[in-house]
Amino acid sequence: MAMKNINFDLNAWAAEAQDQFRGLNPNEPGQWPILPKLTAFFFTAVAVVAAGWFLLLSGQNDELQAQRDREPQLKEEYRSKVAQAVNLGELRKQRIQVEEYVKQLEKQLPGKAEMDALLSDINQAGLGRGLDFELFRPGSVSVKDYYAELPIAVRVTGRYHDIGAFTADIANLSRIVTLHNLVVGNVSGKDAGPTGVLFMEATARTYRYLDQSEVDAMRAEKAKKKKGDSK
Repeated sequence: MAMKNINFDLNAWAAEAQDQFRGLNPNEPGQWPILPKLTAFFFTAVAVVAAGWFLLLSGQNDELQAQRDREPQLKEEYRSKVAQAVNLGELRKQRIQVEEYVKQLEKQLPGKAEMDALLSDINQAGLGRGLDFELFRPGSVSVKDYYAELPIAVRVTGRYHDIGAFTADIANLSRIVTLHNLVVGNVSGKDAGPTGVLFMEATARTYRYLDQSEVDAMRAEKAKKKKGDSK
């Protein structure tokens, strides 16, 4: 008899619950009975939590994949830094050696005030070998990042061995002078002299370091140009 009462009550409750879901106006959820309200709230809360969890998990997956992609690079950087740390003492010695070598090279570059003396040394090297200068014309100075380059158009005439000795003297100058575009040939025509006289045409390039005012001006020009390009 008790089981029949329980079954009857459950059936009545189920029927009542079904009645609460009938005829609901979706535009006025505030007027719904309590059971549809609770059901709608439950499903809405589940949907919000699921959507938030999906979005959060998706962002975390992207970040995790990005970190995984960086792993080989970080390992390589770690190995490189470990190798540098192991060889730090040797690297410091090499740096000191490089700095000393650079200082030695800088000493071979004349300053702006010493250029006239260097040009005179080149001229005297040719005259000292008995060569005749038909052309000795300095060109326009070309300013680089840390030094300036001066080309000199040269044409001399003389005997073969004297021309060879002249080029050796140029190479042995205390300052750096290089010869480019060498052309050697017999003197012909009305300018032809004794037998065995040759001519040599070349471009001698000498270099000098920039003084501080030139370095400052070049940096200011670069900064001005960079600022103009960024606009």
